[in-house]
Amino acid sequence: MNALVATKRNFKFVARLLGLDSKLEKSLLISFREIKVECTIPKDDGSLASFVGFRVQHDNARGPMKGGIRYHPEVDPDEVNALAQLMTCKTAVANIPYGGAKGGIGCNPRELSLSKQEQLTRVFTQKRYTILSESTLMFQHQKWG
Repeated sequence: MNALVATKRNFKFVARLLGLDSKLEKSLLISFREIKVECTIPKDDGSLASFVGFRVQHDNARGPMKGGIRYHPEVDPDEVNALAQLMTCKTAVANIPYGGAKGGIGCNPRELSLSKQEQLTRVFTQKRYTILSESTLMFQHQKWG
């Protein structure tokens, strides 16, 4: 069973125990936004290396979405989605005014120097920022244009 299936199964179980409204339960099972980007950086030997990164923004009802980045060769969108959903639950249980999010980059950090890890993180962050700012601008143009 993959991480997302297990997380959803556990959430449904807890939602029934808590008596959550079915509409609320369904809305919390769906992520707000999922992004996939390709990040290319030069390696220490001068060749190029490409990595796939994911960012899932699960829920922002309690405040801005928080969550770190996981660096692992087997990162996949379902795992990142599950971790974002769990972050939403953790911040709610701890009564912290944040929603949940998570990022993941498919790489082996042990094979990258610290400077290349930093460069990869910067490329990943910049690509996400570009996508999110463009979608915000399009929304504002549609709304006010």
